[in-house]
Amino acid sequence: MISSLTPTVVLTVIIGYFIILLLISHFTGKDANNDNFFLAKRSSPWYLVAIGMIGATLSGVTFISVPGVVGRAGANTNFSYMQMVLGYLIGYFIIAHVLLPIYYRYQLTTIYGFLERRLGWGAYKTGSAFFILSRIIGASFRLFLVATVLQIMIMDAWNIPFWMTVVITIILIWTYTFRGGIRTIVITDTLQTVFLIAAVVLTIVSICQALDLGFLDIWPKIKSENLGQIFYFENGWSDPNNFFKQVISAALITIVMTGLDQDMMQKNLTCRSLGDAQKNMFVFSALLVVANLIFVTLGALLYIYAGEMAIDIPDAADRVYPTLAMSHLPSVVGVLFLIGLLAAAYSSADSALTSLTTAFCIDFLNFEKREDLSPEESKKLRFVVHMGFSAVLVAVILLFNRYNSGSVVNDLFLASGYTYGPILALFCFAMWFRRKINPIAVIGICIVSPFISYILNLNSSEWFGGFELGFLILPLNAIIAFLGIWGFSKSRVDG
Repeated sequence: MISSLTPTVVLTVIIGYFIILLLISHFTGKDANNDNFFLAKRSSPWYLVAIGMIGATLSGVTFISVPGVVGRAGANTNFSYMQMVLGYLIGYFIIAHVLLPIYYRYQLTTIYGFLERRLGWGAYKTGSAFFILSRIIGASFRLFLVATVLQIMIMDAWNIPFWMTVVITIILIWTYTFRGGIRTIVITDTLQTVFLIAAVVLTIVSICQALDLGFLDIWPKIKSENLGQIFYFENGWSDPNNFFKQVISAALITIVMTGLDQDMMQKNLTCRSLGDAQKNMFVFSALLVVANLIFVTLGALLYIYAGEMAIDIPDAADRVYPTLAMSHLPSVVGVLFLIGLLAAAYSSADSALTSLTTAFCIDFLNFEKREDLSPEESKKLRFVVHMGFSAVLVAVILLFNRYNSGSVVNDLFLASGYTYGPILALFCFAMWFRRKINPIAVIGICIVSPFISYILNLNSSEWFGGFELGFLILPLNAIIAFLGIWGFSKSRVDG
């Protein structure tokens, strides 16, 4: 048991970590303006963006949830999550060769400006609105995990309520991002990725030492414990881990949650050129495969360690890694876990807050088109928007805390199917067709399609002979929205 990792020690680690982020913010936020905040003057080195995107992509969800579900039945059990990673690679290839050239050709600040160029204001506002909804939900999922762990490790000992823990967490993020924006985040995300991966690797090393396992003994041990199955073909489409279902879903999830997501693409748009942005994407993809393999390996070792040490595993998958790291492994592992958790949380949440501010300022407040705002006035307005989204995240996290009962990684992917489906439909329609669309009809269709998808998903097993949609809700939702948009469109008179 850990005796030295007291709430005071944990708080000291958090303060030290936060001071580092504030120092980075101080230097990168000097003379910051909207151009720096939104796109870092398109001057970010591609290799820093590539490394930083690892931490932003993995986030607290991967850090806690992916290891936790490895030893459980259901979606992403054993090493089946690597099937999802294979699908990610397909998605990143499409992003690099199809989407990035479009974004650089139009010199966009927010990627939803492409929808305005091709389909008009209705598609433009709808796409950005669905991104804002999606990112609020996604960021809240991720921050909920962090706040929960901080509550257990620190706040409960001092009788501080959960809502206050959430407020403090958001304030910390807001403090170091409100000036420099994306220019600060490119640097802090790079540092946080290093912390994140180092924490997981050193946890694996500690477990291997406790189990007397050498590096070459890890995989045979995992196989002997029946935790190493990667590919699932045998149980057909009803299996949530079916190979084709996971690869197809993951490819689409990657396209929408990265390629059609202002948060992830905003980092890419800070690169000096399209070539640099594509190099960033290729290197990032390769590193991501290695990182995810490390995470599922950690998950298997956690369950093996718990079994051999006769440790009771928590009922919630998201509690497995925190419980073992903080209560059963050496104190240094607990400290590393905490640093990794902070890195995972901040590297995804800080960019989420910045991208939400960017999308709202550019797409709804029309910062790039308005001549009535002076630079100082627009800067003050951006400040207010930044604070507003901070308050929204607090409210949604508290709401999620009342109803969550499962694994956040699975909940996040299912939620993305409903919120990103209309965005995928809009971009596909904009790239493939040049037809006139009714802006009001588009808004209505994109609102209705998630509800139709939800009803079909709720009854799929009964209506379709046991077939369960699972993560395939995303393509279904996109198809419904796409067909609806087509039905209310017509050929352009000008051809």
